[in-house]
Amino acid sequence: MLANNFHADKDETRRELPSDMRSLTPETLRPPFARYAHGVEIPAGWRLVRTSGQLGIRADDSVPEDAYSQAVICFANIAQVLRESRMTSRDVAHVSAYVTDRAHMAGYMRARDEFLKDAARLPSSTLLIVSGFTRPEFRVEVEALAAAP
Repeated sequence: MLANNFHADKDETRRELPSDMRSLTPETLRPPFARYAHGVEIPAGWRLVRTSGQLGIRADDSVPEDAYSQAVICFANIAQVLRESRMTSRDVAHVSAYVTDRAHMAGYMRARDEFLKDAARLPSSTLLIVSGFTRPEFRVEVEALAAAP
């Protein structure tokens, strides 16, 4: 009898597994400051790709001066890494970004929104202001976590 009750309870509390990543933005929290979610649920068994931080440097070693152009390069590099694993910006679950000044936030955010324009579900996001990177001309660094079935 006890075993039957255990199985019945287990069946009643079993929840359906999600078939896709899900943005988590509880109504009890202040809405996000920009186009991102407070969290993202990744279903069990999905493949994960974690990129290294990408800097705004082109393959020819040139670095544009403004933060927006550097961020565009960062996201283009992330897209190439994701492509190696058959993923796109739509598979991004989280973005972490670092800028060297508050003045660079708008350029970074513009590039991020362009990168995520096709995303049906917003990723979670972190944006930090840091004192600098390995070279003084770098203004932005971006890294991403992506997941796909």
